[in-house]
Amino acid sequence: MSSVPASKSQDQPRGTVWLCLLLLLLPICVSATSPSTNPGIKAWLTRRTLEFGRSFGLELLQSMLQKEHELNLTGSYNTPLLGTLTYTVPRIHIHELQMNESTLDFAEDVGVRLMVQRARIQLSADWAAQLGAIQDSGSVQLRMQDLAVAAVLGVSEDGSGHPTVWNAGCDTRGTDLHMEFHRGYSWLYNLLAPLLQRTLRQQLNKELCLVLQRGIDRLDAVLKHMKVSTQLDTFAAIDHSLLGPPAFTDEYGDFALKGEIFRVGSYQQRPSALPVGLPVALPMALPVALPTPLPMTLPTAHEPMLLLAVTELVANSAAFTYFTAGALHRTFSSDMLPRRFPLQLRTKSMEVFSPQLQERYPDQPMELHLWARQQPLLSCHPDALHGTLFSSAEAFVVLPNATRVPAFLLNIDANVTGKPTITRNRLGGTVRLTGLHVTQVASNVGPVEVKRLETVLKFGLWLFGVPQANKWLRAGIPLPLPHGLSLLRPQLSLQQGFVLIATDLQYDP
Repeated sequence: MSSVPASKSQDQPRGTVWLCLLLLLLPICVSATSPSTNPGIKAWLTRRTLEFGRSFGLELLQSMLQKEHELNLTGSYNTPLLGTLTYTVPRIHIHELQMNESTLDFAEDVGVRLMVQRARIQLSADWAAQLGAIQDSGSVQLRMQDLAVAAVLGVSEDGSGHPTVWNAGCDTRGTDLHMEFHRGYSWLYNLLAPLLQRTLRQQLNKELCLVLQRGIDRLDAVLKHMKVSTQLDTFAAIDHSLLGPPAFTDEYGDFALKGEIFRVGSYQQRPSALPVGLPVALPMALPVALPTPLPMTLPTAHEPMLLLAVTELVANSAAFTYFTAGALHRTFSSDMLPRRFPLQLRTKSMEVFSPQLQERYPDQPMELHLWARQQPLLSCHPDALHGTLFSSAEAFVVLPNATRVPAFLLNIDANVTGKPTITRNRLGGTVRLTGLHVTQVASNVGPVEVKRLETVLKFGLWLFGVPQANKWLRAGIPLPLPHGLSLLRPQLSLQQGFVLIATDLQYDP
């Protein structure tokens, strides 16, 4: 309940942080598992996550309550000597709310539970009263000690992938109420204050839960209109909708996201693949041995706030999308390669692989059109990420009149391995070429010595291509986290079929 913003303009960033902690809608964690039954990502929030977010939740709760609220309190009292006293209190203003003792825990099968003990609240209200023929008005100040609040926020899924929340229970109790009237016949009403305190205390307890209910309703309305997909670029978007209701135990919250990368403008289902099984739930305590196929030991020495298991189908989903969109295509001209690269795109440089090429087109520039002829395949293993790239390359001779004449067509397949790294809010890694195979498909300039060409390409990629790729990969890319939220001491481990990230969280407003 504490994630409800008090106002759209001021409290929405903090509310976003709290929602991310509760609902774990991290857009970087996507996959292409079967959308009907198998999540692309499994995520677990531990009790340390709730402890981390408790202060933000209480801060939001205080900002929500510390404002003017409609009360519309009316009542009357019969006094033996003075007659009937009728009063109205249209609204209240909460000036101070102190949460001295509070806990935030998981509510099994429901969501999260907030418990507050020994809280203090101070408020003021305008009033109007009539005693017989006498009408009067003024203000009153109230202080309530030993206020206790117990509230449960239910979290589920609405059937369309949107999270939904509801008030699963609320109870507030305050025993020590002090009130003091000002203006008008305040001296008289202060004498009657002990008679009013019980009713006002009951009404105030009820009103606090009504305020929470209104806030939860506002939050649910926002969630119903929340985007469940995000466009990455002109080709691809991510579906990060929930696959079903989150599962809650007393120890953790278990979330499953659809997480499929799809082509913008057309949701084309990728070919079916054997899904990577992920456990339905984590054990009751961490760190302990996790169910297969999760690793037998966690990569941290203490219980992390957040555990994230992302399957190898994440990359394969993106590969399928970009492949079917025709985005895996690149053209290289003679001036794009480093001068020290052992293979230059000129007919004179290619003479050693195709003598007829130089004979027909002496010392002419060339172009190389490179594209994926089928979807790249990637898999995750405990030692590294393994990838197989299937590409075709067609070489053209560029004549002086800018005409491009096809020379030969090759298939170039490569095996690569990589190791991802994560540092604070940046995801990086390294890559290594482990195999390259070149075959001739067609040629208009006679046979091409593909084995010699293959050797030169391997050397050139090892000397220039791979170092340049690693330079970019080591720098990493920033993760799209809410403002002020950072990953603290994240650790990444490779498992059979998925990557596991264990991390703490830090918030710097």
